[in-house]
Amino acid sequence: MLVPVASSAAPIRAIFRDAFEAAGLPYFNPHSLRDTRVHLGETLCRSPEDFKAWSQNLGHEKVLTTFYSYGAVGSRRQGEIIQGLAKPRRSESPDVAEIAKAVAQELRNSRSIGQ
Repeated sequence: MLVPVASSAAPIRAIFRDAFEAAGLPYFNPHSLRDTRVHLGETLCRSPEDFKAWSQNLGHEKVLTTFYSYGAVGSRRQGEIIQGLAKPRRSESPDVAEIAKAVAQELRNSRSIGQ
């Protein structure tokens, strides 16, 4: 079933504004909720495949859309990551084969769409 695309975000913003007001909460625009979901996925997902599924659940055909649109790492988190790199790694190591497979799949997908 095809859903018509609105020419403006104004109707959904009005719905959000009314709903937040009715709940006695400050207004947050619809995009801020999507941004929050992306950040949650960055925390919960344990593999490229997990994040690909999360990205698709956001309505993004390509995981790179999620990274390009929401990929900025906040300065606080960036500091935590850099500090964490100084610590010895746990026995858990990323599955390099899984990462390579996900990257190859994404490249195949982007090539087939561009043709």
